[in-house]
Amino acid sequence: MTTWSVVNDDTREKRWQDHFPRMLPRYVLLACLALVVVSLGVVLTPARPPQPMETPFSEQARAAALTETLQLLAAGGRLGTGSPDGSADRPAGAGNAAVERTVTLLTTQAEALVLPGESPAGAPGASPTVSAPSTPPGPTPSPAAPVPSANESPTAETPASRPPTAAQPATAAELVTALADSGRRRLADAAGADGGMARLLAAVGTAQLLQASKLAAGTGTAAPAPPDDTAPQLSGTCPSESAGAQSPEASPDAADTPAAPDGGAGGTRGVAGSPGSDAAVGAALAAVARTEAQAIYAYQVALPRLDGDAAKSAAEGLARHDALLSGAETRARLHCSTVPPREAGYTLNQSFLGSPAAGLGNVEAAALPVYGDLIALSDGETRQWAVAALLGSAKRAVLWGADPGALPGLDPASLPSLPAN
Repeated sequence: MTTWSVVNDDTREKRWQDHFPRMLPRYVLLACLALVVVSLGVVLTPARPPQPMETPFSEQARAAALTETLQLLAAGGRLGTGSPDGSADRPAGAGNAAVERTVTLLTTQAEALVLPGESPAGAPGASPTVSAPSTPPGPTPSPAAPVPSANESPTAETPASRPPTAAQPATAAELVTALADSGRRRLADAAGADGGMARLLAAVGTAQLLQASKLAAGTGTAAPAPPDDTAPQLSGTCPSESAGAQSPEASPDAADTPAAPDGGAGGTRGVAGSPGSDAAVGAALAAVARTEAQAIYAYQVALPRLDGDAAKSAAEGLARHDALLSGAETRARLHCSTVPPREAGYTLNQSFLGSPAAGLGNVEAAALPVYGDLIALSDGETRQWAVAALLGSAKRAVLWGADPGALPGLDPASLPSLPAN
């Protein structure tokens, strides 16, 4: 290295050492300005609005049911109220007992569907300015919504996605049709709702379907298509049994692993969010099996004491209950639950023997809350089976002269009342 290069390097280093202290404040000032600009940009940039949360399916179904029930209630009130001045334009349903019973039933159902503190528009006694249900129900479900079969997904269509219904019914015939359509929609929504709401929707739908037939008979209009209470075919096996059959070397602990008999893996059963454990579903199915065994015994005792059409209906009811008992036992096995043993007989009081038809009505009415429990605790195919059984028991209760009430399987005394003015 030459002497000149060494001197040149020393001179550059000395110049940088002298220059840097003088430039340091400028560098700091530039850095501060850059931070100010960046912070201003962050503050002035508008934040993205939060995405609206999707309304749960159960709330959509409840709001849609309440809205439609209030519409039916208003239509029934118009049909059942005579002209105040006594003119000739008195509605055809004015003073009709069937119309009045329909209004009473719909009022009870609206009381069950309303939330605490909610003031739905159209409630009896509410002013026209009262707000609608707090959760927007979306368009009212269409009248063609069928009850989903065992192979359909009940969440494929939500209440908010259905097209709106036609104009409100203005005649008794239109009210009959609208009432039956609403009942079918409630049963369809019960398949995908949460446990307690599913039970309420199934009760509302069942009662509306039955009342549609009563209203048609009471007003002399065409009867709606009879509700289909055919239970879906059950499928599947107990997961522990199928696992043992496929793998004989499987460990004993595998049989105790909670499984999903109604579809879905990893413990998720159906679309209702596992409303009940397998133990709870098994207990509900055991209660159904015991109830059906008692019903079979009651029908066997009543059948020889009936004749004519009553005997024919009793024979059909006996066959139906026998099928329901087999279905409950099969479903209990699919849930890996213990099937209760069948008893040799049951005690019947003297009033049953003296009036077997009325006794069978009481037997059918007693089965309603049992199926209501199963609807609330189960999901998937088991729930659809229970909904069909609830509808069938309510129909047979009416056949034998019993009144299943406005909410079959529920106690209306525990429900809130509609708000007043």
